[in-house]
Amino acid sequence: MENGAGNGVAVAAPAVDSPAAWNFAPNETLLGLTALSVRGVLGRVKAGMVVGSGSAAARPVIPMGHGDPSVFPCFRTAPEAVDAVAGALRSGEHNSYATCVGLEPARRSIAKYLSRDLPYELSPDDVYLTSGCAQAIEIICSVLARPGANILLPRPGYLFYEARAVFNGMEARYYDLLPEKDWEVDIDGVQALADENTVAVVIVNPGNPCGNVYTYDHLAKVAETARKLGIFVITDEVYAHLTFGKRKFVPMGMFGAVAPVFTLGSISKRWVVPGWRLGWIVTNDPSGVFQKTKVVDSIKSYLDISSDPPTFVQGAIPMLLENTKEDFFNKTVKILRETADICWEKLKGINAITCPSRPEGSMFVMVKLDLSCLQDIKDDMDFCCRLAKEEFVVVLPGCAVGCKNWLRITFAIDPSSLEDGLDRLKSFCLRHGKLTK
Repeated sequence: MENGAGNGVAVAAPAVDSPAAWNFAPNETLLGLTALSVRGVLGRVKAGMVVGSGSAAARPVIPMGHGDPSVFPCFRTAPEAVDAVAGALRSGEHNSYATCVGLEPARRSIAKYLSRDLPYELSPDDVYLTSGCAQAIEIICSVLARPGANILLPRPGYLFYEARAVFNGMEARYYDLLPEKDWEVDIDGVQALADENTVAVVIVNPGNPCGNVYTYDHLAKVAETARKLGIFVITDEVYAHLTFGKRKFVPMGMFGAVAPVFTLGSISKRWVVPGWRLGWIVTNDPSGVFQKTKVVDSIKSYLDISSDPPTFVQGAIPMLLENTKEDFFNKTVKILRETADICWEKLKGINAITCPSRPEGSMFVMVKLDLSCLQDIKDDMDFCCRLAKEEFVVVLPGCAVGCKNWLRITFAIDPSSLEDGLDRLKSFCLRHGKLTK
């Protein structure tokens, strides 16, 4: 190849395996988002485990790091749900593309299901089907993004919201949840963070990662604060009705007339089928604010250029919602109550770990690490990596939910496996504990 000066000097082309040979540069924002992914952090935690050889072959891995208990027989989904999906497949009526907002019978059924807890009736037009709650988060963050916009997120919290906000050019601002008040929203903190560019505040109820459940009165305060600030409320209710303490689940949509509410949900947790990828965005907005501000139009436009949940799962939703028996839900809650109690009692006896409050909902509890009681442990990430390597117990470091030197423990596993895992956690802390004179 001749150079541009035309002097006849040959210039070697870059080798085909050299990055310089290709007109590509990575999206640096995207490369940095793995640190905000639970999946990515757990991958790092588990990287040092060598499973299946020697003494490790006799010690099963105890998965106390993520909210997917579907692998355990005691958490198997309802037979009515399986029958609904099988029936939808066999019917031959759900092999085509669905409409961008989702099949009307599925949206009608979800509207009816959610309206049971509300003082007003939802319509199918209030419901937009998504590929799980994760896509619902993606869509809402994309729709609300504009230059200079910011969104208020809870700490500790599910960092997927920050990942999607940052990817869309929004600023994520964090308000605190208060452990001494059962992880309530710091209302004063929300008001201090908000400005003219704030678009929404996110709450998660029942709580991931804290296992808390908000009262009616506290949710009313959140709604009044949002109204005062002129911002929307995004409520993540993927763990709706998975409560087992004194407090019962109250949907944020109860206050849709006070401040407009986006409710994000799915069948993933209550039916224990996260792999079926069926979620929703619901507009709880009796005053029609979302229509007037064209938020609804933006959601529809986004759905026009995005993927849909599987049509046959959409087709199964009416029968799934109608036929699943209360006995199934009661059994799931009973097991979660049992495992939450096991977790609460056993954590009391583990040095270097403090649990500020008994979990009342979801599948998780947050505990604080006291590194001063441990030898040669640098931080929560180091703790989790070494625990996985030495004890084959996987828990999530608090840095993955915005709280350094805390841990998120999942108790939604088989009770005997949970006891085994917590016993191994105690042994690890004893082995690494500082000697007292």
